[in-house]
Amino acid sequence: MKAILVIKNNKLLFLVALIYAVIFIILPDKGIKSVGNSVYYLIEMLQVLPVIFLLTVVIEALIPKELIMRGFGENSGFKGNLLALLLGSISAGPVYAAFPIGKSLLGKGSSISNIVIILSSWAVIKVPMLANEAKFLGVSFMAVRWVLTVIAIFVMAYIVGVFVKKKDMPIEANKQVMLEIKEEYCIGCGLCVKLLPDYYEMKDKKAVVKMTPEGEKIAQAVWESADKCPTKAIVFNMKEKAS
Repeated sequence: MKAILVIKNNKLLFLVALIYAVIFIILPDKGIKSVGNSVYYLIEMLQVLPVIFLLTVVIEALIPKELIMRGFGENSGFKGNLLALLLGSISAGPVYAAFPIGKSLLGKGSSISNIVIILSSWAVIKVPMLANEAKFLGVSFMAVRWVLTVIAIFVMAYIVGVFVKKKDMPIEANKQVMLEIKEEYCIGCGLCVKLLPDYYEMKDKKAVVKMTPEGEKIAQAVWESADKCPTKAIVFNMKEKAS
């Protein structure tokens, strides 16, 4: 029973092992070559991923959520698209290294469209790759392909942003919105109630939370109300849900 449970919890690993076993039985030479390629990519991952994980820690711990929301959030507009294109274009390393960074940015308030732009530009229009492309295929070829690729990336980002919502993604499912007002700091000015009457109300001359926000656009509006509070009495963040 314990063996069956282990296999259930590691289905993908056992499936890969089974495929390798079949290849070794049917085509031993191909099996040896496959193992060699796998070891090569495993070594590459071990070299790249520690740096990527360090970057994600920096994003999570040192870069304020409001900065990410301003630069890459739902309301960042075309400026946010350009910033996402720039970030993906100047990146280094294989594209799989972009996924943990994309997850961190998404959790900090980046829009889905801008994550698509970062991942796509990371994969196909990185600056070092463009330099090599111009060297071997010519500047004209590189420039035309770059323009068409950027247009395609922006169109794809818009489409994905329309059909994929954060509430449907694992990162959003594991987050819990925390909104509270520190009573001892509140001076009862009522500014937050005027800004967002659906989420705040006045009780005994103090502002209190009326409803917890859901959705990235509302979350950004609530953050802005917290930022405008004269005594910084509003505490707003997103935390991992307890398992």
